[in-house]
Amino acid sequence: MPLLLLKVNRLSAVFWDVDGTLADTEMDGHRPAFNMAFKELDLPFIWDEALYNKLLAIPGGLRRVKLHAEACGVTLTQDQLHQVRDRKRLYYLERVRQGHVQLRPGVRRLLQELHHAGVQQWIVTSSGSASVMALLEQIQKQIPSFDGVVTSDDVASGKPAPDGYLLALKRSGANSAASLALEDSAAGLSAASAADLRCLLTPSSWDAATLRDAGGEAAAVWDHLGDPGHPATLFSGASCQEGSVTLKYLETLL
Repeated sequence: MPLLLLKVNRLSAVFWDVDGTLADTEMDGHRPAFNMAFKELDLPFIWDEALYNKLLAIPGGLRRVKLHAEACGVTLTQDQLHQVRDRKRLYYLERVRQGHVQLRPGVRRLLQELHHAGVQQWIVTSSGSASVMALLEQIQKQIPSFDGVVTSDDVASGKPAPDGYLLALKRSGANSAASLALEDSAAGLSAASAADLRCLLTPSSWDAATLRDAGGEAAAVWDHLGDPGHPATLFSGASCQEGSVTLKYLETLL
């Protein structure tokens, strides 16, 4: 019986979201890139931080643009939406390469710990492949390689649909009961839960207050993963003495 318990509690795979979880991509990466695309294409939109914070409740950048435009009384054609997507992508890649996008606290430490322990690590994101690969290219010297990547280009529906997680589980061969998702948003939490994955939330500072009380489905909610000298704050779930999310802590959430 003790051997069975040990086997059940051993973590086999961690699935990482990207935007807002792995790195602070939204406010200093995607938002200004959208604004530059809007300006270039003569569209009457400027997304400041307060507005963008509200718009982040809409999963998917292109859908975010479409619904915001409609709310402003502007109907964008499919061609215009594709132009926004293409120009925004170029501006975002430029900002990533210029170093505007940084890893969140504790990410590098936990990635390395899980890698050394032989835990599979996958990216599961609603972002497109080009944006994800640009970020990985920029940070590849800081972190171990991922075992696989699932982006919006690989599935029919992005988060909150579970498609990305279900595909990652299939490709990795991991058991959902021995795996965890790391997310920062309600949409990500819904996607993970629908794929029968336990989920640890590290909401970004701009939506931490919302998820502090709305993360009931989450196994735990922290403000970040924690680093030496920079302990994390627990919002809900099991605590840990170290003030940092570790492999040992993740296994207690299974």
